[in-house]
Amino acid sequence: MSDQKVLVAGAGKSGIAAAKLMLSMGGEVVLYDGNDKLDAEALKKTFPEKAKLQILLGELSRTDLRGVELSVISPGIPLDAPFVSVLDEAGIPIWSEIQLAWHVAQGKLIAITGTNGKTTTTALTGAIMKTHFDEVFVVGNIGIPYTETALKTTEKSVTVAEVSSFQLETIMDFHPNVSAILNITPDHLNRHGTMENYVAVKKRICENQTAEDTVVLNYDDPLLHAFGESGEQKAKVFYFSSRQTLAEGIYLDGDAIVYAHDRRRETVVDVHDLQLLGRHNYENVMAAVAIAITMGIPMDDIRRAACTFRAVEHRIEFVRERSGVRYYNDSKGTNPDAAIQAIRAMPGPIVLIAGGYDKHSEYDEWVAEFEGRVKYLVLIGQTRDKIAECARAHGFTEIMYAEDMAEAVRVCAAYADAGDNVLLSPACASWGMFKNYEERGDIFKECVRNL
Repeated sequence: MSDQKVLVAGAGKSGIAAAKLMLSMGGEVVLYDGNDKLDAEALKKTFPEKAKLQILLGELSRTDLRGVELSVISPGIPLDAPFVSVLDEAGIPIWSEIQLAWHVAQGKLIAITGTNGKTTTTALTGAIMKTHFDEVFVVGNIGIPYTETALKTTEKSVTVAEVSSFQLETIMDFHPNVSAILNITPDHLNRHGTMENYVAVKKRICENQTAEDTVVLNYDDPLLHAFGESGEQKAKVFYFSSRQTLAEGIYLDGDAIVYAHDRRRETVVDVHDLQLLGRHNYENVMAAVAIAITMGIPMDDIRRAACTFRAVEHRIEFVRERSGVRYYNDSKGTNPDAAIQAIRAMPGPIVLIAGGYDKHSEYDEWVAEFEGRVKYLVLIGQTRDKIAECARAHGFTEIMYAEDMAEAVRVCAAYADAGDNVLLSPACASWGMFKNYEERGDIFKECVRNL
């Protein structure tokens, strides 16, 4: 891929990492972003002084593509963006950032997707891999672009990648040794259009796997169970279940996570020895254990890593206790299903902060979880009227509005009693009020600490 001229679309973290990878391989890069208000000179300063780099901002024309042989598109850019049609008309292949990284990287690849639980499962899988392998890279949606580490990998490396549906849209021959689909529930329908499209994109994670590879699937998810039984995928299927006893696979038996294989049943860990809350997290642990078994990690190493692993930041993260009230940051609960899991994980009554950017989600199933659990609902952001209307339709009326996070936290502190749990679990994306879910969670934690 050296000496190629490549257009990299998107001047954010992912795009810059992809551009640097191509430049380090001797390629020439056109870094393009549709936002013409970006500072081109500031962008250039993030690259070596004599890099073969051109920066284009604003509208892309056919003449800008002279000599371009490949385009790499950042995951945040939808495929119906106007400039994509220009690439299509010019016959230029479109790759995702993970496709580019896979093409360059060496060693084994574990790729994890799903609507919810990806970050926790990826981080835990990485922690387990580090008990046994000397070179482990944990990349993707978790914060470090895959392209940032691809050239550092060797034949001895193990890369654990959190992969989103946005990234899977534009893969070609991306081929993990072990893949996992944790669950599929409605999300990002504003991008994918229909649930059918979203499901099809998620399944792409294993489309290039062979009989030598493994795909880990959630037995309890009807879509994934059917997929595993359909024979669509060529990889070996390894199931996990929190609700069924499996003859082969990982399952939850009371408080024990059990590995069933070769007519034997082996207890992996008691859930009370874990540092994580909730059934959904037990499922994340089971998925990570299944991956680790496939990778040949000794069970003692798996147990030790699982029992010492702590919750990922912004995912049911304990912040502090004040006046007998416990505060939890679940800013990564960006869709209703993730927010349901957070509600179920709380150890007592909840004062809930929710709302944000509208991804065209439906909130009925989430609101149905409020009964007997949520005492008050404090709403912020673009979706607050939509959520309030849904809550009232289900008979829940203890609803308050707040203009910002600081006001929301103050309202919660005023209404919460000793023994209650104040939970930020928005069921919505953060855009509009915050740059990302990390900023939203950080501001929540700062407001809580300032009480």
